Amino acid sequence: MADLSCTIAGIPSLNPFWLASAPPTDKKVNVTRAFRAGWGGVVWKTLGIDPPVVNVSSRYGVHHDTNRHALGINNIELISDRPLAVNLQEIRECREEFPDHVIIGSMMAPIEERAWKDLAVRIAEAGVHGLELNLGCPHGMCERGMGSAIGQVPEMVEQVTRWVKQAVDIPVFTKLTPNITNILWSAEAAKRGGADAVSLINTVNSIVSVDLDAMAPTPVVDGKGTHGGYCGSAVKPIALNMVAEIARNPFTADLEISGIGGITTWRDAAEFIALGANGVQVCTAAMLYGFRVVEEMADGLSQWMDEKGVTSLSQLHRMAVPNVVNWNDLNMAYDVKARIDPDMCIECGRCYIACEDTSHQAITMTDLGNGRKRLEVIDAECVGCNLCSITCPVPDCITFERVDAGTQSVTWPDHPLNPQRLVAAE
Repeated sequence: MADLSCTIAGIPSLNPFWLASAPPTDKKVNVTRAFRAGWGGVVWKTLGIDPPVVNVSSRYGVHHDTNRHALGINNIELISDRPLAVNLQEIRECREEFPDHVIIGSMMAPIEERAWKDLAVRIAEAGVHGLELNLGCPHGMCERGMGSAIGQVPEMVEQVTRWVKQAVDIPVFTKLTPNITNILWSAEAAKRGGADAVSLINTVNSIVSVDLDAMAPTPVVDGKGTHGGYCGSAVKPIALNMVAEIARNPFTADLEISGIGGITTWRDAAEFIALGANGVQVCTAAMLYGFRVVEEMADGLSQWMDEKGVTSLSQLHRMAVPNVVNWNDLNMAYDVKARIDPDMCIECGRCYIACEDTSHQAITMTDLGNGRKRLEVIDAECVGCNLCSITCPVPDCITFERVDAGTQSVTWPDHPLNPQRLVAAE
């Protein structure tokens, strides 16, 4: 069996699967149930300075697909609304009962040095393995000068990280907001401030839907709604890109990363780790499917690693990073054509419609009579865009064959049609 143990910011973990700071980590009863289910660690729901915040009802909205599967959840819940002392006592109790499991204390405070330092010390004294600085919450708290109001300003990210590093001697994770033009601005600031790792992404600022009866954003609170934080499988592509940007940037390449954003399956976790994450945090999948979803994640990842001959997560870590390049560095001589397997084809015509209406008119559909059709690719028109395979409901029915000789590689800077190259030649 592959070894799923890992180390994140110097903290050893039984496996890479942690629960993210959110409702599933708000109480001892949740955390103990999670540890018994197999989670390697948790990030305790974000703690603030007393008096506690007051949350509203209701708190969640959802974006469904046409089959009513939840693509993403929008929440307007704030940080923990329980007294700080109660949370800290429960953290101490969990640490005693589960000494081999990781507990990270998430925290948030106004942009005041004493507030951050005092809170950091109090949480650290409860016995947490590390602190996560919540600089990403995009609703409610940011309107009070916290959360993403700090995370969107690199100078503040650096300052807060430095304050906390000065106050405690345990690892510090700076949690980054995706609601920023360039994730590297805040990642580089966190590193300058001394962060041991970064956690990303926090939720995406959004209005998930509108109740057309109440004429208000959902979730509706007494006839009104507001923007909230969007999470779930729909944000995974955003998170993967931001993790990769940090992992391949020379200045931040050595920053350890706790990957967050839409992780639902073992494959999602493997992709994050291959792009530079040292471990992952999960929230929405646990909320939708329960804590035992970690069993499928761990078993699936272990089995895949065994099949690939990967014996440890350290081997998988960053494996895909060298292959993430800028668009201009892609090989423009590479050429593939679609191939439709007639034995697998169910003749639904979706590939034909998609290509004919919105792409390159590269598929023909011939009526064979008796309700049968033959779908074929016109190589001269096919650009290998993948749209046909994306719309096809049969896995692997449409594949792609490389048709170029494979003897040359031409990137855009060297392409004969590049205007800058032509100017240089003159």
